[in-house]
Amino acid sequence: MTRQQLQKIIKFFLFGLAKVDYQNTHFIPPEGPLIVVTNHLSRLDIPVLLENPVRPEITALVAEKYREHWFLSWILNTCGIIYLDRSKADFSAFREARRVIQSGVAMGIAPEGTRSHDQKLAEGKEGAAMLAMQLQVPIVPVGIHGTEQAFKTLGKFRRPVITARFGESFLLPSFTRDNRAEQLKKGTEEIMCRIAVLLPEQYHGFYADHPRLQELAPERPNLKKGLEWV
Repeated sequence: MTRQQLQKIIKFFLFGLAKVDYQNTHFIPPEGPLIVVTNHLSRLDIPVLLENPVRPEITALVAEKYREHWFLSWILNTCGIIYLDRSKADFSAFREARRVIQSGVAMGIAPEGTRSHDQKLAEGKEGAAMLAMQLQVPIVPVGIHGTEQAFKTLGKFRRPVITARFGESFLLPSFTRDNRAEQLKKGTEEIMCRIAVLLPEQYHGFYADHPRLQELAPERPNLKKGLEWV
């Protein structure tokens, strides 16, 4: 099965079973190297990201553990996913990610590194910031919510609402010679706060009181708390 055929199947089920609302997709550059950073609440986040209406070629860095899930790994392999071993510094995965991004493909990354267990943002890891600062490519943040309740809602014979809200693209500064660790820390915080501002407040978690999030707050859309159902 080709990727195009698989995506048609995913789209049929995703949009048939749920109401998926992609917001502000005009912020996604239609071509060229790109990193898309997202929060991670559910395994459904991956198909939601794959079915974005602007960059159908998007791939992602995902944890090695997903190889063990036969159905999900089939989807991921068909879509050209890059597996990352999070138990070590996986330089081969990052080399492949750099190659793919530089070829003009959009790369999805969840900087938290794993699914949230409390439905709130956890502290971000530095891989996404490192790639963006090395390659000097634009970053588009996206806040996804509704996926964490989707299966439970379907079990009640109701359609869940899933929202994927995109933010403006931005660049992180390239590395300077001084204090690389501090630069990565600030870059990661910038990424995570730009994701957080796209989510309702109850999802902010580790970044709820971060000063940068407060600076971004005036630009924040009027997001409703909780989920809507149709």
